[in-house]
Amino acid sequence: MFKRTWNPYLAGALAGILLILSVWVGGKFFGTSTTFVRVAAVVEESVGIDTSTNAYFTAKKGKYGAGSLPDWQLMFVIGALLGAFISSRLSGDFKIQLVPDMWRKRFGPSPVKRGIAAFLGGVIALFGARLAGG
Repeated sequence: MFKRTWNPYLAGALAGILLILSVWVGGKFFGTSTTFVRVAAVVEESVGIDTSTNAYFTAKKGKYGAGSLPDWQLMFVIGALLGAFISSRLSGDFKIQLVPDMWRKRFGPSPVKRGIAAFLGGVIALFGARLAGG
């Protein structure tokens, strides 16, 4: 656990075991895309936008609305972020970088270019996940 890197096969196997336990014990699959939609509703409500008139946030009896948080998926997202932070600190690999070394070598040092690419990639991934229903 205190090595610089984990064996990817071991980490994958542990994640698979965790997924099986999650379904067996809690009846829930891993998932985060719905949480991002719910957080968007909370953010909109906090700046004064009424989400009760938005058909998407009121669908399925308010499943995606601001009132649906906190839930197990939000706790999963927070746990994943905390776990990644703790793991990186324990391994000694934690550092804050606006532009990762691999990106810098291939595309240059611009944090704006990197931010735009990351945002667009996230939008595409989240759109695909939501399109697939989860």
